[in-house]
Amino acid sequence: MSFLCRRQRTQNSNCIVKLLFDQNISFRIISKIETNFPEAKQVRQLGIENYSDIEIWEFAKKNQYTIITFDADFFDLSNFKGHPPKII
Repeated sequence: MSFLCRRQRTQNSNCIVKLLFDQNISFRIISKIETNFPEAKQVRQLGIENYSDIEIWEFAKKNQYTIITFDADFFDLSNFKGHPPKII
């Protein structure tokens, strides 16, 4: 997952990957991956589930998240605005 790494690293030099799961992906996934991705959040956990795609995009950019989504609109935003944030 080094391609997802940003500047922030832990003391032992491992990368911290901040994943932001869009509303179309269940919040239940967080409990399954939190050991490997302690910074992973779902939009509902952050109270931004009613934000527009562009607002979620800006939030992710400002807070250094990589967006995980099934929503093709984020792919379009990525093509239009570039990155960050990264989209998966």
